[in-house]
Amino acid sequence: MKHPIILLILTNFREFLRQPGAVFWAVFFPVLMAGGLGLAFTQKGERNQKIAFVGNEETEEKSWTKKVGNETTGFTNYEFLNVGFDEGLVLLKRGTVDLIVKKEGDKYQYHFDPLNPEAQLAYINLTAVLNGNETLSSGEDVVPLKEIGSRYIDFLVPGLMAMGVMMSCMWGISYGLIEKRSKMLLRRMVATPMRKTHFMAALLIARTMMSAIEAALLIGFSWLFFDIHLEGSFSALVVLFLSGTIAFAGIAILTASRTNNTYVGNGILNAVVMPMMILSGIFFSYHGFPEWAVSIIRLFPLTIFADTARAIFIEGAGWSQIVLPVGVLAGLGLVCMSVGMKVFKWY
Repeated sequence: MKHPIILLILTNFREFLRQPGAVFWAVFFPVLMAGGLGLAFTQKGERNQKIAFVGNEETEEKSWTKKVGNETTGFTNYEFLNVGFDEGLVLLKRGTVDLIVKKEGDKYQYHFDPLNPEAQLAYINLTAVLNGNETLSSGEDVVPLKEIGSRYIDFLVPGLMAMGVMMSCMWGISYGLIEKRSKMLLRRMVATPMRKTHFMAALLIARTMMSAIEAALLIGFSWLFFDIHLEGSFSALVVLFLSGTIAFAGIAILTASRTNNTYVGNGILNAVVMPMMILSGIFFSYHGFPEWAVSIIRLFPLTIFADTARAIFIEGAGWSQIVLPVGVLAGLGLVCMSVGMKVFKWY
C-alpha cells in the first residue's frame, strides 16, 4: 500500500492535469511568452513610427516618410502625418504618435512628453535630420554586443522562471485552498483519517515538482531556440529555486489561511502578485524608477529571486553570492508558513 503522502501527491497531479486551461497557462504560456518576446527583441528589422507634422501648408501631401539610421544600429521609418496642431494633439493622446513637430518659418518646435523614451529618441533623430544631417552617427563607432549573456532573452528567461514559480505557488496553492474551503472539501477531508500534515506536505511537494517541470520546459526551450547558457553553478540554481518555492509557498498559505470566499481570495492574490509582477523587473529593468522606489522594489521576494537567478545565469554567480538571498527567501517562506498554519481555517 502506498504512503498517504504519495497518494495525495498523485491526487494533486491528476487534479491539475484534468484542467487543460490550467496546464496551458502554467506550462505552455511562459514558453510562448519567452518565444514571442525573444523573437521580438532578437530579430533585427526596420521600425516604423508616426510623427504629427504641423505647418506644411504648401503641400497637399497627407503624409510622407523619412528613413533614419544605418546598417549597424538599424533603420527607423518616420511617417510624417500632415495635420493641424489640435488633430496632432488628439493623435498623441490616442498613442498614434509620440511626437508633434511644428514648423514656424525656418524653425521647428517639438511637442512631446520628456518622460517618453520613444519620443526622446525620435526627437534626437529628427533634430539631426530636419537640420540637414542624415543621422547623428554613421554607426562606425558602434560595436554591437552579441555575446551570450548580453542579450534581452538572457535577461528575460531567469525572470520568467522566477515569475512562473510565484504564479504557480500563489494560484496553485493559495487559490486551490480557498476554492476547496469554499466548496467544503477541506471540511470533508479533515473528517477522514488523513493527517493535516500529510495534506500540506503533499500539496507543497506536488507544487514544487510542477514548478520544476515548468521551469525545465522554459529553460530547455530557451536553450534550444535562443542558445541561452547557465554561466554559474547548477546546484546553486537548484537551491535558489527551492528557496524561492518555499518563499512563495509560505506567502500562498498565509494569504489563503482565513477566507472562504473565492472573490475575496482573488482580490487578495492580485494585491500580492500584481505589484511584484509589474515592478520587480521581470520584463524590463526596474532601475528606471526613482532611487527611493528602487530601494523598496529590491526588497520584494520576486525581485530577490529574479535578480539572483540572473546573477547565476548571466554573471556566473556561485554559492558565495547566493547565500544571503537564499536565506532571506527561505526565512520569509518559513515565517509566512508558520503564521499561516497557526491561523489556518480548515472549515
